[in-house]
Amino acid sequence: MESEMDIDPPAETSTAAKVTVKKERPAARKIDPNAKKLEVKKWNAVALWTWDIVVDNCAICKSHVMDLCLECLANQNTEDCTVAWGMCNHAFHFHCISHWLKSHHTCPLDNTQWELQKYGR
Repeated sequence: MESEMDIDPPAETSTAAKVTVKKERPAARKIDPNAKKLEVKKWNAVALWTWDIVVDNCAICKSHVMDLCLECLANQNTEDCTVAWGMCNHAFHFHCISHWLKSHHTCPLDNTQWELQKYGR
């Protein structure tokens, strides 16, 4: 075991001056300013996206706005159910918000005056 490791002997307590040896640094390499510093060999792009809405579930029927609303499911309507976005940036199924607006004139989530911003998918 001792043959594998270098073991320093204990320091002597003598009055002799200690001699320190400075190791010289290797000569600095000259850097070519025209040499490539970095080369990209492979690039993998990653992107994240979200819908431009505050809520992704219809607050009236509690279904996801990109799924069919309860009325379309009940009538077995296989066509796309459209989405209505308000100026408050809340989204609802068009059928759901239409029934709501018959008795109210405000957004179901924040009670601001309902104004249609966008309609469609």
